[in-house]
Amino acid sequence: MLQIIHLPELIDYEDALRLQEQAVEAILDGSGGELVYLLEHRPVYSIGRLRDQSSLRDVAGLPHPVYETNRGGQATYHGPGQLVGYPILDLTPRGRDLHQHLRGIEDALIRACATCGVSAGRRDNLTGVWVADRKLASIGVGVRKWVSMHGFALNVTNACLPPFLAITPCGLDGVAMTSLEAEAGCAIGLGEVVAALTREMRHL
Repeated sequence: MLQIIHLPELIDYEDALRLQEQAVEAILDGSGGELVYLLEHRPVYSIGRLRDQSSLRDVAGLPHPVYETNRGGQATYHGPGQLVGYPILDLTPRGRDLHQHLRGIEDALIRACATCGVSAGRRDNLTGVWVADRKLASIGVGVRKWVSMHGFALNVTNACLPPFLAITPCGLDGVAMTSLEAEAGCAIGLGEVVAALTREMRHL
């Protein structure tokens, strides 16, 4: 059974990466099972190991540190008020289909947003979860021997939005980031979103 683990304290990006790597190795050596970490990061920008890192804009002028990591995708921000999820799943019995994995994460997020009163969806040829042309959740994954790591970042409160203004989120010019609070027009607690995602992530 897929285990959902919510870590209630703010966690450094590097520490979360270490947890993921340990969980991946446990699946590969048979000592552990599949799980999803749900957490909030201390403020950090992350980017995949790409030659073109122009989405970071002025690295020296960024208000928070940058972590280069082994996921796909351009620059994004993680911080308080944003719920991050890391599904550590064996994709072999799921057909080794990375696109299906991405769509499954999107589906779970869309259903969770609906329970919080926000009607979200997809945009053609753009990974993530959107409300019209506003991006609500970013997704970037990696795999090791067909075990997944990394995952999604869902903007819950308005407090997590200002740091995105210092970068080009996901390398997409002109994209506005949004949050569940902004779209719902009312305060939304992290606990409510954790409960919704705990239910929906079990269907991955």
